[in-house]
Amino acid sequence: MTIWKYGDDVNTDQLFPGKYVYSCSTPGEIRPHLLEDLDPRFTEEAREGDLIVAGRNFGCGSSREQPVVGFRSVGIAAIIAISFARIFYRAAINQGLLLIESAEVVEAWQEGDSIEIDLEGSQVLVNGHNYPIPPLPPILLAIRNAGGLLPAVRARLAGESEPNR
Repeated sequence: MTIWKYGDDVNTDQLFPGKYVYSCSTPGEIRPHLLEDLDPRFTEEAREGDLIVAGRNFGCGSSREQPVVGFRSVGIAAIIAISFARIFYRAAINQGLLLIESAEVVEAWQEGDSIEIDLEGSQVLVNGHNYPIPPLPPILLAIRNAGGLLPAVRARLAGESEPNR
């Protein structure tokens, strides 16, 4: 697992350049352009299970779902940031991408450290040191576990699951 570290105010143009917004819509079309202007290594080196650690206001800028769709297609396990732009946060929920807000984790993590996420225990471990995080509400957990909002709604309509509110 690789942990990708980025700073404050990483905007949606840095995550996915605007020049591709209307020409790329599928995960396969989106992935090659993820972070191409911010971190050209990401597209070639990111793998399933990788994490992103970032500063404040991650995902600010214009509303677009391509970055989140791209991160899901790569298999990014979670993004841990001090804070997220609300529009990005909502897009992540819709796509089932786990976001964790924790200034303590971001400030504690150093290059070479390990990170383990324990959603059931509501904690993130950095080199074995426990940092509590708020538990995910059951509805958000159900959306994440289903792989996004649409699969969660389809499952609910089919009677497969009834998440708690």
